[in-house]
Amino acid sequence: MTTIADKPDYSLYSNAFGYLRQPLDFKPLEGDADVVVLGLPFDMATTGRSGGRMGPGAIRNASVNLAWEETRWPYQFKLSDHVKIVDAGDLVYNCGDSADFTQRVEDFATKILEADKAMLSFGGDHFVTLPLLRAHYKKHGKMALLHFDAHTDTYSQGSKYDHGTMFYHAPIEGIIAAENSIQVGIRTEYDTANHLFKVIDAATANDLTADEIVAQIRERVGDMPLYVTFDIDCLDPAFAPGTGTPVCGGLTSDKAMKIIRGLKGMKIVGMDVVEVAPAYDSAEITALAGATLGLEMLHVWAESNGKVK
Repeated sequence: MTTIADKPDYSLYSNAFGYLRQPLDFKPLEGDADVVVLGLPFDMATTGRSGGRMGPGAIRNASVNLAWEETRWPYQFKLSDHVKIVDAGDLVYNCGDSADFTQRVEDFATKILEADKAMLSFGGDHFVTLPLLRAHYKKHGKMALLHFDAHTDTYSQGSKYDHGTMFYHAPIEGIIAAENSIQVGIRTEYDTANHLFKVIDAATANDLTADEIVAQIRERVGDMPLYVTFDIDCLDPAFAPGTGTPVCGGLTSDKAMKIIRGLKGMKIVGMDVVEVAPAYDSAEITALAGATLGLEMLHVWAESNGKVK
């Protein structure tokens, strides 16, 4: 008779080391992984509540709730049969040194991508996306950005290291094509007259169906390489209270997952989930949302990159 004790992946609290209990591999360049998971424990660029540096660990812990399901609903394939995933742990950098962190992220990601592996990164505050984009640009060229957030993060004011300025700098650097990029869930102030990105604000997104939102994303992005970044505060605080800058009126976790599922077939080249701050979480629901969104991205990446026949 087989019991849960014979299936350790079924435990909801034991041995939560790697994301989804995938193997820890601190030398991922030497293996044959398709996707490398990387934690980025950094929150020195926050303008609200700090604590996002603890996000990667919280997401890993919450992911044990997802690891037992071999064929995740509503997909019709077992992810591990088609994609080899390893968790490279958290990036180590000189604490308090934003410049060192930024360079180490770019260097690490560049090596992973040069080895023809994809990345799913967990932050950390949203600044981490900028060095990730720089690395992905070296591999894939100019990309479209699909950005889920309550804030546009296109603000020109602020320091060089600021989690609200990444998407001001990225188009200037030529990394992303603003004319092919789209932001979903925005519900805070921005310069509407001079804004380069298409915006589906949260109020509109809540009135549209997921399919209608996906149609606008596809029209905007076209066949460009696509980087997907998800700030957890895109979700309403009812679904994600554990974040540094919560804003009422956001998306439900259900709608966000449906939108991500609708990206099947698009040229997804990179993915991240950021701004989970577990100190402000309730019953780990924010960390669970982050872990689940990451898993949805992995399934869609697998379907979109020929891993599932």
